[in-house]
Amino acid sequence: MCKTDYIKLKHFSNEYLDELNSFKLPKEQIQFTSLPNRYHEETEGQYRIVIMNDTEPVGFFLLHSTERVREYSDNAQAMLLTSLSINQADQGKGYAKQAMLLLNDFVAAEFPYCNEIVLAVNHKNTAAQKLYAKVGFEDTGKRKDGPIGEQFIMKLLI
Repeated sequence: MCKTDYIKLKHFSNEYLDELNSFKLPKEQIQFTSLPNRYHEETEGQYRIVIMNDTEPVGFFLLHSTERVREYSDNAQAMLLTSLSINQADQGKGYAKQAMLLLNDFVAAEFPYCNEIVLAVNHKNTAAQKLYAKVGFEDTGKRKDGPIGEQFIMKLLI
């Protein structure tokens, strides 16, 4: 059985809090994303999503349906994906790719009004760019200045 067969996407629950708060990232990755412990509470239009390997949280990301999305897309039905991270101890096992492959069905079921996911990826973060391209995200050709340089805007149609 493939090691990614048990990957699921779930909405945040307090039962995952201790494990999410213990996440670590390599120094070269921390510049591109945020750890889950930075998001203690869900705010209006911001959804904390946990990447689960069976019953163990291995990753995390945010989905936004706030005004912030308009910085990346003119589509009123788009959502913004940010802060994708896989705990350092769980990297290299295909979890991020499998989670992103599940994104389409998860969003369609949980956010039926959404027909597009957009994200910004730093031009220096080639590993993330390759991951997003492999799972169907397309470069929109739009660019945005980010905190540490140019970001490519990518989208996935749902």
